[in-house]
Amino acid sequence: MQSCFTPKAALFVAAVFITVPFACAQEPAAPPSPDAQRAKGMPPRTAPTEYQAHAQSGDYTIAAEFMGHSVPTPDATYTSEDYVVVEVAVFGPPDARAKMSIGDFSLRINGKKQAQPSQPYQLAFHSLKDPEWEPPKAAAKSKTSIGGGGAGAGQDDPNPAPVHMPIDLRRAMELRVQKATMAEGDRALPQAALIFFEFHGKTQKITSLELIYSGPAGTATLALQP
Repeated sequence: MQSCFTPKAALFVAAVFITVPFACAQEPAAPPSPDAQRAKGMPPRTAPTEYQAHAQSGDYTIAAEFMGHSVPTPDATYTSEDYVVVEVAVFGPPDARAKMSIGDFSLRINGKKQAQPSQPYQLAFHSLKDPEWEPPKAAAKSKTSIGGGGAGAGQDDPNPAPVHMPIDLRRAMELRVQKATMAEGDRALPQAALIFFEFHGKTQKITSLELIYSGPAGTATLALQP
């Protein structure tokens, strides 16, 4: 009986039988851990004593340092006129974990009865600036008027249009700040991050600061240096 397979068909069938078992034998890669999926926050310092202040809360230690209007990230330091920043860190025993949330922190400024609640980092973006970036200088215009003296079309514009940071640079700045903020949820300790508090004045007017923590790791009040 004559075979119904041509040489090309026979090669195709053989390839299918070889490929299918190989594909079936492959296992999907394991998904990354939650901590690896969202690597946010600041690199924690070696010990709580390396921060401006620290306080014990049960088995945990809360540490913090006031940064003023500076927004320090691992890659660059920015500023925000409308917000002040505190770098916080939570330390614990070996292999300890804690649920992290910016809602656990508040800041009492100048002894006010009502402490300032922490704010989402996105709210600081409108006032976020890079002190290293300078707008390009406009080409100098000739002040020589056409057809004689006096003010003319050749004079500099007294009301030049504002120059904004290029969108790619602004996006990179915002991403760096985002990565330095707190990764909320259950996290392996130690964890450190930047948190934001609304404050429009000059930091020279601040005479006292208290960072208040009330969360799963307990409660603590830290006196910070303005």
